[in-house]
Amino acid sequence: MIDTYQNLIFSICFKIVHDYFDAEDLAQETFLSAYKHLSDFDRQYEKAWLSRIATNKCLDFIKRSDRKSIPTEDEYFTSQRNPETSPEENILEQEVRLQLSTRCNSLKSPYREIALDHFYRELSAAEIAANTGKNLKTVQTQIYRARALLQKTYRKGALLNE
Repeated sequence: MIDTYQNLIFSICFKIVHDYFDAEDLAQETFLSAYKHLSDFDRQYEKAWLSRIATNKCLDFIKRSDRKSIPTEDEYFTSQRNPETSPEENILEQEVRLQLSTRCNSLKSPYREIALDHFYRELSAAEIAANTGKNLKTVQTQIYRARALLQKTYRKGALLNE
């Protein structure tokens, strides 16, 4: 089993913990755990079973290491903005907002400004119309077109990541 799956299990561990030595240790723990529970396993879906053990070992490792770490001042205050969300959710939200900003800025004028105001700054069509002096219907049309352009860029990005 080790000869067959050692590279797979190590790569799973490494992708999750991003540390070579911790990944080695976690891969070894995975195989030890599998060996201990081999009698309970019916030998079907061996690859999936080992992958799940490795993933769980890594997630447990991350949870333990997170408890040991002391948050920096920046992490503490950003997590205090919305105490109902976890630090992971805050980081994911920041990443999504960064991608949104990048994609909005990639659009041509006037859609760039409309997209930034509406989707990034979350202003309503009426607020944008009042701020820019444009007709409300014009702003609504531009929001509709900017949304379509953004959807195209997101689809292209998804295809490139596959």
